[in-house]
Amino acid sequence: MRSAPTILHLDMDAFYASVEQASKPSLRGKAVIVGGLGPRGVVATASYEARVLGVHSAMPMSQARRLAPNAAYLVPRFALYRSISDQVMALLRALSPLVEPLSLDEAFVDLEAGGTAWDERSARLAGTKLRADIRAVTGLTGSVGLAASKMLAKIASEEAKPDGLVVIEPGTERAMLEPMPVRTLPGVGPATGDHLRRAGIHTVGEIAEAGEDELVRLLGKAHGHALYAMALARDDRPVVAERETKSVSVEDTYDVDIHDRVRVGLEVQRLADRCVRRLRGARLSGRTIVLKVRRYDFSTLTRSETLRGPTDDPAVVREAAARLLEAVDTTGGVRLLGVGVSGLADYTQEDLFAQAAGGAGEETPEGEEPETAPEPRSEIPAERRWPAGHDVRHAEHGHGWVQGSGLGRVTVRFETPGSAPGRVKTFRVDDPALEPADPLPLVDDPPDLLEATGTRGTPDAPSPPRPLEA
Repeated sequence: MRSAPTILHLDMDAFYASVEQASKPSLRGKAVIVGGLGPRGVVATASYEARVLGVHSAMPMSQARRLAPNAAYLVPRFALYRSISDQVMALLRALSPLVEPLSLDEAFVDLEAGGTAWDERSARLAGTKLRADIRAVTGLTGSVGLAASKMLAKIASEEAKPDGLVVIEPGTERAMLEPMPVRTLPGVGPATGDHLRRAGIHTVGEIAEAGEDELVRLLGKAHGHALYAMALARDDRPVVAERETKSVSVEDTYDVDIHDRVRVGLEVQRLADRCVRRLRGARLSGRTIVLKVRRYDFSTLTRSETLRGPTDDPAVVREAAARLLEAVDTTGGVRLLGVGVSGLADYTQEDLFAQAAGGAGEETPEGEEPETAPEPRSEIPAERRWPAGHDVRHAEHGHGWVQGSGLGRVTVRFETPGSAPGRVKTFRVDDPALEPADPLPLVDDPPDLLEATGTRGTPDAPSPPRPLEA
């Protein structure tokens, strides 16, 4: 354990929902729920206004609609969330070279390693300035926890929510933890919590009083030892700057089971293309192609094929995924499909002929054109899709977002992050004047804080004490 609270944990407040509220003036202060909107969708994030009504992350969307029938239900805009996350992570890396992202909206920072903080006062200054910088650059709020360990810093940020800062000073950890419920500790989920409750253990202090031997008897050796150490506020895990990405994958859950084998194949091809786009976005390639199929009875099958070298070629990934699908029985229907790539590398094997099986390297007889599979054709033009919450632009009315669509109509509210709540208009889904648009910045002309402050340190904090010279 450190002698100063120089480990920082940042958790952005209701991140996806807060982004949507910041970009849509008419939704500010109202219940907003982001997630899959189909019958099998789940809640990704709920605004604090929706949480008051009982809605929370990972809840089935059908249950959320019963609890909050008047909330705004929006489809996630992950590209926008990632771009804002990049801005936040850049601010964190200006504080220290040791930043450990846990998700798009959450990360640990070792302030001591960056020379940004060395005692309680400098750590508090760094945390306060970080929150102000995040608001200036993104318009959003984040909660900050500061402590001498990762576990305590995360607990502190949870106590700080929403939009706050909590510092746990060394020496006060045990007193702070003792009255907290056992679910406060990481790794204590519903099952473990119920097991401890049946044994008469309800608080962290009671975990410590029970003793290590009793916890091992109740929970097993590994879990018992770990839980006892956490109850005593022992946590020496370092902040790890780089976590190796093990795989890149995408998947979709379908509102209605897919029975048509041709449709399943087309969905797999589409997922393969999406997976490659994500792979290329991360500047990676991979050797092992993975297909995931969840069938009508909830049984899940995973099939994989390893190529001779890493690739980021969409044709190669599509072909491999199609071969894997051939070995899967989808007769009863499919409720989920996924395509992934693992065995990642930061380069691409150029010898694609060695990767694609089944004639990819075969020569075409002279004078003959190579055969190509015809593009699937639809007799009826596909209806344009307008996901709820996504950005659009109208030739006459300007920028807006989709409130909803159906029955050949799409309803749009025309407003921007810096405008007043806008007016609502309805159009045909095939209106030629209406088209999808890129999201607008949440903050007009955000300050270049990294340029102003340099790449390290907190400008307003005093310099650390230097050792006396001999």
